[in-house]
Amino acid sequence: MLNRISVNPEICEGKPTIRNLRITVDFILKLIGDGYSADEIIKNYPELEKEDIYQAAKYGAWLASEKTIAVA
Repeated sequence: MLNRISVNPEICEGKPTIRNLRITVDFILKLIGDGYSADEIIKNYPELEKEDIYQAAKYGAWLASEKTIAVA
């Protein structure tokens, strides 16, 4: 379940965010990709919780598993 991921057209231009905070899922995923651990991310962004980081990763995995087709 992804109950911590919010999509609101009035927050961050409708990008998926964590609990309607102005912290986007893509930002969290970029931090993970840069090698930050969940604990390091929370240390820098104390409004986040460990489950927020895990759900951002789950959301990213869900999007990556979707089939994509080329549009010519």
